[in-house]
Parts: sequence; C-alpha cells; structure tokens
Amino acid sequence: MIEHFHEGDLISVLTAQPIDRALDYKAPEGGCLTGAFVEVPLGPRKVLGIVWGRGEGGYDIAKVRSVIRVLDAVPMRSEMREFLVRAGAYTLTPMSAMVRLATRSPGLGDPPSMRTIYRRGTGEPDRWTDARRRVVETLDSYGNLAFTLRELAEMAGVSASVVKGLVKQGVVAEEASPRDVAYPRLDPGESPYELTTEQSVAAETLKSGVAARNYGTTLLKGVTGSGKTEVYLEAVGACLAAGRQALVLLPEIALTAEFLTRVDARFGAKPAEWHSGVTMTERRRAWRMVGEGGAQLVVGARSALFLPFRDLGLIVVDEEHDTSYKQEDGVLYNARDMAVLRASINGAQVVLASATPSLESWANAEAGKYKRVTLTARFGAASMPQMHAIDMRDEGLPADRWISQTLVNEVKKRTEVGEQSLLFLNRRGYAPVTICRACGHQIGCDHCDARMVEHRFLKRLVCHQCGESKPMPDACPSCKVEGRMAPVGPGVERLAEEVEALFPEAQTSVLSSDVFGSARALKAEIVRIAEGDADIIIGTQIVAKGHNFPNLTLVGVIDADLGLQGSDLRAAERTFQLMRQVAGRAGRAEKPGVALMQTYQPAHPVIGAILSGDEEEFWKAEAAERRAAGVPPYGRMAGIVLSSPNVQEAFDIGRLLASRREPLLRIGAQVFGPAAAPIARIRGRHRVRLLVKADKAAPLQEALAAWVEQIKMPNSLRLSIDIDPQTFY
Repeated sequence: MIEHFHEGDLISVLTAQPIDRALDYKAPEGGCLTGAFVEVPLGPRKVLGIVWGRGEGGYDIAKVRSVIRVLDAVPMRSEMREFLVRAGAYTLTPMSAMVRLATRSPGLGDPPSMRTIYRRGTGEPDRWTDARRRVVETLDSYGNLAFTLRELAEMAGVSASVVKGLVKQGVVAEEASPRDVAYPRLDPGESPYELTTEQSVAAETLKSGVAARNYGTTLLKGVTGSGKTEVYLEAVGACLAAGRQALVLLPEIALTAEFLTRVDARFGAKPAEWHSGVTMTERRRAWRMVGEGGAQLVVGARSALFLPFRDLGLIVVDEEHDTSYKQEDGVLYNARDMAVLRASINGAQVVLASATPSLESWANAEAGKYKRVTLTARFGAASMPQMHAIDMRDEGLPADRWISQTLVNEVKKRTEVGEQSLLFLNRRGYAPVTICRACGHQIGCDHCDARMVEHRFLKRLVCHQCGESKPMPDACPSCKVEGRMAPVGPGVERLAEEVEALFPEAQTSVLSSDVFGSARALKAEIVRIAEGDADIIIGTQIVAKGHNFPNLTLVGVIDADLGLQGSDLRAAERTFQLMRQVAGRAGRAEKPGVALMQTYQPAHPVIGAILSGDEEEFWKAEAAERRAAGVPPYGRMAGIVLSSPNVQEAFDIGRLLASRREPLLRIGAQVFGPAAAPIARIRGRHRVRLLVKADKAAPLQEALAAWVEQIKMPNSLRLSIDIDPQTFY
C-alpha cells in the first residue's frame, strides 16, 4: 500500500548501512510516499534510504532529524518491498543487505540533466598510437553503447586528452544526451523463425500461461539444439504484447552477444542489459528505465532479479541448472528459486529452460508444482551426437600425455576435412599442483589452505580461492634447490601445449575465463570460433553454456571422471549435466556430431547413464537415492561457516553452537560438526563448518535464527548461514 506522508510526519527509513533496524526520520518539505528513495543524515554522513512506512515513535520527537531530500526516482513498489522482505527471511539476510542489492544504481541520487557522451565516430586518426588504438578497440568492443569521458579514458587506460584528440578528428563522436532515455520499442509481432510442430505446441503452452496474467512455473526441457530459445522468445513476445515487462536471466556474460543478436532479429531492437560487463552509464539508464517502464525486456545476470520492474510479467531462467545462479558470497541466494518467489508476488510466469534440469526442478515437475514442456528433437537437419567412452585403461598413455591415441585420430579426421573439434577439461590454468621433485614440497597460498595453480600464460602462480598471485619460483621455497619445480596434472593451458605439439598446423583457441582480460574479449573470441576461425577449441565449463558452433562435429572429454570425486551430494547430478551439455556442442548444424569421453571408470553408473542418454532413468535413480537419504530436494539443509583469524576461536564458537542445539532439536533437525572446512583457510581466515539437516516441512529458518541468537559472537568472528547450500568447501 502506498501512503503519503506530510511534512514533519514520523516515517521509518531502511538504509543499506549495517544497522539491524529501520530508523525514524521526519518527512521533508513537500512530504514523501511509501517506497520513496531518500537521502537521510546518519551521524556525520548522508546515506541513501527507502521510506518503509510510519515511524515507531515512543521517544522525544524533537530529537528526530528530517529527511534531507527525496531522490528523483520512481518509488519502490509494494511488491518489490515484499520480495526483499521474503527473500531476506528465507536466506536469513539482514534487510540492510537486501536494500543494498536493490539500490545498485550508479548515480541514483543525481538529478535529471544532460550529459556529454562518447561513441565511435566515422573518421580514422591521422596516425595510430597504442593509446588511440586502445580507445577505438574499447569503443568497438562495446558496440554502440555510450561512455562518459571518465569511463572511456579509464577503460582504455588513457588520459582524457587522448579521447578529446580523437573527437577533433571524428574518430570519436561527442554528443549531448539526456542522462537516461527509454530503450527502443520492441516489436512483439510474428517470429521470423518457422517453428516446428513440436516447438509451436510448446510455445502456445507458454504463451497461454503469460496470457493468464497469474503466477505459474513451467520447466522447458529440451535436448541441446532443440530450439528452446526460439520457444521461450515467443513467450517473451506474448508478454510484451500484453504490455508487461520480461526478464531473461543467463548464467554467463559470454552468452549475451549471441543472445542479443537473436533478440534483435526477433523483436527488431536490442533490450536493456544488466551485468558486470555493462558500463556504469548504461547500468544507471537500465535501472531507471526499468522502474519507469522505458525498458520492456531486460537480459541479465542473477542480480537483475533485484531491478525495480514496474510490471513484471515473465521471468526466463535459461540453463536453470547452472551453478552460477547461486550467489556464494554476501547475500547467499539462488536466482532460480528467487525468480519463482518474485514471480509469485508479481503474478508473473516463470520459464525454467534446460537440456539437463536440476533435480530440484525435475522433482517439482514430477510432483505437479511446475508444468513441464518437453522438446525431444533437434531443430532442422541437426541430430543428437553419438556418444562413446574411451577406456583409458587400454590406451597406455605415457605419464606426461592426456589425449588418448583414439581421440588424436578422431581430431585428425576433423581437421583434415575442415571441421572443428572441442577438447574439454574442467581445470583452469596450466597445472593444478606445482611440486618440488627434490623434497616433495607443494606450493600453497600464503593466505589460504589451497594449492596454487600455475598459469603459464600469465607466468604466475594463482590461488583460485582468494586471487593471490606470485611469480613462478626458480628455486623451491622449502629446500632452496633450483630447477626442480615441476607441474603435476593438466589444466587447459597444459592441454593446449600438447595439442600444439600433436597438431602443429591446426589453429587452436583456449576458452577459459582467466585467459581473457574482459568479458567483451571473451565474447569476441566465441564469435570468432562460431565463424570457423579455430580448428581445435580447448575449454573449461564455460564452453558448455549454450554456445552454438555450427562447424563443431567432435567433442572430446579429457577427464570424464573428474566430477565423480569427492563427497558432494550433487556430484553425480553435476557430472551428468556437464557431460551432456558439453557433448551437446557437437553436431548442431547439418553435419553429424560425435562425443568421446575418456574415462578410467566406463562401468560407473553415471558414465553409463550419460552414454545411454536415458535421462529419465538417471533422474529417477538419483531422486530415489536423495529421498532415502532425506537430502535436497527431499529434505532441507543449511551450511554454517564460522571464520576467524584465530582457529581456536572459530572452533570454540562452533562447539558452543553444537552444545546449544535445542532450538534445532525441537524441529527434529540434526547438527553435524563443527569440523574444519575442506578449504580450512581463505584470505588468512580459518574456517569451521557445521551442517544442519531437517525434514522438508520443518520451519528451518526460524529455528536457525533462534539457535544463533543464543550466542554473542566476537567482533573478529564472521558467521554465514547458507540455506540450500550448493557447495560444501
């Protein structure tokens, strides 16, 4: 409910500051509305806040300070406030942190005005320099997006004078523009694509859900290459035609370039973007236009869920099984689950699209909570790839080789006829371990209990936990012997060396998130590969996420057993999903594809399920095991991590929590731990874990809140609670 407060009325304001409650202020001159974005005094500072309702009072009103000003932004809608409250309650997150998620707009408090922006011009410089080339490359890599002078100079690594010099020569265009303008209108008319009968039936089902203008969730399951994108874009079109807004979530920024091209082809213009690869200028525009209704469609990363939509009618979660939808620091939420929550509040539809759904979504569809729409065939002439195992026990590879002779022969066949091959290994860097062959010392991070990974392209060792890096040493840090440091095991960079030795004439490309300096550079490389400018692609899991390489006919999985190791309850599910997704990159056009998996465990049930392609049997077997164990999605879990610079302090608090478990016992929950986390130290902080397991219907959040409230935590200790944990490190 929106309420108007008159000047001097007592109002309650929530801020993004780490304060555990709303604060009382007096409404400013001219008054304000519930949900208004305001600037308020907090001590000596001025901070952003949101008017949440009437103030509590109960004290000397004369001491209450007034709101400084109401910001020029559309007030937060009631359904958005409800979403923040319920998401915070589910994830046990303080409201200050939820407000921070919802106010990530650069310059939110700035008044409307004109600004000077810079785009690529039509001219060429009188002479090229490195600085000028960097400016032009930056502009070209972002298409026709606008930059401020400061943004462009910083991103290109040049001074403002270099940009101004290019303006004089017409290389860069300088324009006066309103600070925020609406996005071009999208035309939801007829699709330029001719859908198959199966696709048309699926699209009509999704469109009828949108037309109902109420909440519902549909699992759109289709084999890789079956045209799921074209089907759910029909639902987007129906949503736009009804005058409502749509949101499409993608798991990886690198997917956006190809997807935006599809949207442009379908609707005649590009949508708003929201992810870390977008300039601050465009982020501000997107945030404001979403709230004002000037953005019909948003394509974004998981944080786009917290944009201030005026009338959200559809949320699509593409590749809904992807683990990158889980935020693993700060506010610990799963964007797939939060999408369902937000849609239920907004009376919107959710489409969860995947070739290999999460077991949670599969179980909800089986139970009738979600509708299910299935696409069984690839689009057009494309057919599903043949899948075979290579039994590595029969290959007799030397210790310093990882590509079997069988796979080498198959790659040669492809390169000889001009087709592409993909070699998949889910390990970044050159080698996962660097060891001294004189004393056995393994180089670890100074701040974490993790081995450092050699990145030969960077000529450095990198910690994949905290990002710390150091030069590769000539001598062992332990025994000081020189020349005995050696890599153990392969990463994609080491695999690239082997490929170059085996196929010296072939053009190779390594697709790994840490090889490229920016998301735009990675996207450009993906476009280049799709156009056929690489014979052999070597990639980590980033290549499994929806890319379409028409000339790719062979996929070779170097270590299909890698994901089966460890005690993660989702190990089998994730291995199955990843292998099927990677294999699905092959044969997506007219040429048939083959997927070969190198394995030392060809009889493993998961490997058998991958090869047989009997997905339903795999899900049923996996569901039966989870149900018997009482673990998600048939039970509830919460991971608790205590971290401190002092290991004893972390264990002491962990034992104290374990001894005061009565609030959890009352709901029938079990508590395991405390125990050292698998990675027991990150960034110099020691980590101790506890795990709570409860029945599906148990009121877990309330019990957890009562449990931890019993203990006064030392200032040096941090406690995080992860509801429905996806990882256990």
